[in-house]
Amino acid sequence: MASRNQNRPPRSPAKKDVPDDVPLDKRRKIAAGRILGPAAGARGRQPFVDVNNRQGVSASDACSTEDSECGTVEFTKEEIDSLLSEKLKGKKFDLKGKVDQITDHNKRLKLCIKWFQQIEESHLLEEERLRTALESAEKKCSAIELEMKERADEFSSTVSVLRDNVASLEEKMTKEESDKLDAIECHKREKDARLAAENLQASLSSDLEKALQEKLAAEKRLASNEDLYKRAQEYNISLQQYNSKLQADLDTTSESLKRVGMEKMTVVENLSTVRGHNKTLQEQLKSLKASLEEAVKQKDTLTNDIKCLREELQQVRHDRDRLTSQVLALTADLEKLKEASGKSCIELDSLTMKTNSLEETCSSQREQIRVLDHQLTAANEKLKRADLSAFQTRSEYEEQKRYISDLQSRLADAELQITEGEKLRKKLHNTILELKGNIRVFCRVRPLLPDDGVETTVVSYPTSTEAAGRGIDLSQSGQKYPFTFDKVFNHEASQQDVFVEISQLVQSALDGYKVCIFAYGQTGSGKTYTMMGRPEASEQKGLIPRSLEQIFQASQALQSQGWKYKMQVSMLEIYNETIRDLLSTHRSGGSDITRTENGVLGKQYTIKHDANGNTHVSDLTIVDVCSIREISSLLQQAAHSRSVGRTQMNEQSSRSHFVFTMRISGVNESTEQQVQGVLNLIDLAGSERLSRSGATGDRLKETQAINKSLSCLSDVIFALAKKEDHVPFRNSKLTYLLQPCLGGDSKTLMFVNISPDPSSVNESLCSLRFAARVNACEIGIPRRQTTMRPVDSRLSYG
Repeated sequence: MASRNQNRPPRSPAKKDVPDDVPLDKRRKIAAGRILGPAAGARGRQPFVDVNNRQGVSASDACSTEDSECGTVEFTKEEIDSLLSEKLKGKKFDLKGKVDQITDHNKRLKLCIKWFQQIEESHLLEEERLRTALESAEKKCSAIELEMKERADEFSSTVSVLRDNVASLEEKMTKEESDKLDAIECHKREKDARLAAENLQASLSSDLEKALQEKLAAEKRLASNEDLYKRAQEYNISLQQYNSKLQADLDTTSESLKRVGMEKMTVVENLSTVRGHNKTLQEQLKSLKASLEEAVKQKDTLTNDIKCLREELQQVRHDRDRLTSQVLALTADLEKLKEASGKSCIELDSLTMKTNSLEETCSSQREQIRVLDHQLTAANEKLKRADLSAFQTRSEYEEQKRYISDLQSRLADAELQITEGEKLRKKLHNTILELKGNIRVFCRVRPLLPDDGVETTVVSYPTSTEAAGRGIDLSQSGQKYPFTFDKVFNHEASQQDVFVEISQLVQSALDGYKVCIFAYGQTGSGKTYTMMGRPEASEQKGLIPRSLEQIFQASQALQSQGWKYKMQVSMLEIYNETIRDLLSTHRSGGSDITRTENGVLGKQYTIKHDANGNTHVSDLTIVDVCSIREISSLLQQAAHSRSVGRTQMNEQSSRSHFVFTMRISGVNESTEQQVQGVLNLIDLAGSERLSRSGATGDRLKETQAINKSLSCLSDVIFALAKKEDHVPFRNSKLTYLLQPCLGGDSKTLMFVNISPDPSSVNESLCSLRFAARVNACEIGIPRRQTTMRPVDSRLSYG
C-alpha cells in the first residue's frame, strides 16, 4: 500500500512557516517495549513533537523498518491531524526530495495506523475483562438476592401462619368470654327477678290480710245495720243469707287464695326468672286489689245509702261475678306460672352446665394461649435474627451494587474510548481509501419476509474484533464463504443507521466533489427500498430523500459564511438500453407506446463526455430546484413514470436503471470562489434468473436487457481490477453513463443488497463476489472542482 502511494502527492496543504531544519529534541518519542494500557487515555499520553516538524528527519533516524526493532509509538490527536494535513514542501522540480518526503510520510502514517490498532486491541481486551467481571458480579448479586428473597419469604410465611393462629385463638377466646359474661349477666338478672317476685308476693299477702280485716269490719257494720232496718227485715234476712253465702264464698276464695299463696311461694322459690310473667301477675294482683277496694267502697255505700240497697246489692252481685271470673283467671295464670317456672328451672340447669363447660374451655384455652405466647416469643426472636441476617445481606448487596456501578462506569469510559477510536479509525480509513482511490462498498442484508416462507437464514456475521461490523459469512451446502467490506448492515439496521454512514460522503458534493452512490443486487433484495424507501413514513425514507434534505439544510447553514448555491436536478431511466426522461412532459404514465428508440418522439438522448471529464445527456429535462418540497414532487413524478412490473420473485420489480443527478454550483461572494459538485444516486435494476422469475414476452426482453447491462458493468469492473489498457465502457449505456464514476476522479460508493432467503443463496454469492471485486478497484484520487470562472449551466454526470 505504501509503494503505490509513493508517486502520489498528498491532498492537504502544508504550513508555510515550517523550517527545514528540525532540532533533535523535537523528534518523535519512542516508548520501547511498552504497550499502551487501557487507562492511558485517562492518565494522558506523552505528546510527540508536531509531525510537520519532522520533514528533515529521515525514516531511518526515527525508527527502523522492522517492527521488532521499533518500540510502540504514541500519537496525540493534534499529531494525527497534522499528519493527515501535511503537504509536500521544497522546490517545485525536486522530484527526488518529494519522493523521499512521500516515503517518510507513508512510513509515519503506517506507524500511526499500527499504534491505533494496538490501542484498539488493548481497549477491547480491557472491555472484555470488565464485561466478564461485571457478569460474575451480577451473577453473584442475583444469587444473593434470590437467597435473601427465599429467606424473607420463608420467615414471612412462618410469621403469617403464627399470626393467623394467634388471631383465630384470640377470636375464639373473646367469643367464649363474651358468652360467659352473657350467661353470668343472665343468671344475675334471673336472681334479681326472683328476689323482686318474692318481695312482690310478700306485699300482696299483706294487702290480702288487710282486705280480710276490712271485710270483717264491714260484716260487723252490716250486722249493726240490720237492727236499724226493721221494715226491710225480710229483705235484710235474704240479704243476710246472701251475705252469709257471699261470706262462705269469700272464705272459700280466701282459702283458695291462701293455697294459691302457698303454691306461689313454693313456685317463687324454684323460679329462675321470667320478668314478663311477673309483670303480668303484678298487674293482675293490682286489679284484684282495686276490685277489693271497690267492693269495700260498695259496702260502705250500702251502709250509708239504705234507699239504694237493692241497687247496691245488685252491684255487689255484679262485683261477686267479676271477682269469680278474676279468681278463675288468676288460677289459670298460676298454672301457667307453674309451667313457666318449671321451664325456667330446666333452662337454669342447662345454663349452669353450659357455664361450667365454658369455664373448663376457658381454662384450656388459657393454657393454649400461654403456649402460643411462648411460640410467638420464639418466633419474634427468630424474626429478629432473620432481620439481622437480612441487614447483613443487604449491606453485602449494597457493596456489590457499588462495585457493579464502578464497573459500569469503567465500562462506559472504555466504550467512550472505543467510540472515539472508531471515529478516528473511520477518518484514517477514509483518508487511506481516498489516497488509494478505491470504490467503497457497503453491504446490506434485508430481513426475512413472510412471503419467503422460511425462518432460517444463510447469512451470519463474524464476532471477531477485526471483522465486527465489516464482515459477513454466507453458507452454501455446508460451506461458509467469508467476505469483508467497508461496512456491513444486518437485517436490523434502520434507514437512519445506513444514512449516517454516507452522510459525510453526501456532504462532499457541496464541497465541490463528484459523488456517486449506486445500489446493486438481485431483484427483491431491497435496492429500491434502500435508495427511495417509503416516502409516506418519515422513519422509512430512503437515501435519496435523506441526502437531499441534508444538502438543503447544509446549504442554508453555509449562507452565513457567504455561500450561495444553485441546484439543478434531472432524472432518467435506462430501459431496454434506451434512455427515458422521467421528467419530460410528453410522458404519459409509463406506457409511452409512440416513442422512438431513444425515448420520446422527436428527442435524441445522447451521452457526451467533454475534455474536463464531465458527462452530458442531450435533450434531457433539467429543473432548477430551491426547496426539498419541489424535489419531493419531482421524485413522485419520476416514481410514477418509472417502468415496473410483476414477476414471480417480486410483486413490483424495477425493470429499468434509475439515475438521479443533482448538480450543485456554489459561489462565495466574499472570496469569489466557485465550486461545482455533482451528486449521482442510482438504483440499478435487479439481476434475475429466468428459471426463477418466469418472465415471458416483454418481461423476458426486459430481463435480457437488464442482465446484459449488468454483465457489461461486471466486464468494466474486471478490466479496472486488472488495470487493463482498454476498459469497455461503451458496451452499454449504463457503463458509458457511469464512466466518470468508475474511471474518473469521483467519490464512488456501491451498496450491495442481498437476500437471506436460502433459495437465493446462489444469487447472493454472485453479488458478494462482484462487490468484493468492485472494492478492490482503484479509480483514482478524488479531485475537488473549484474555479474562479462563471459556472457552466449544463448538467454533468460526473
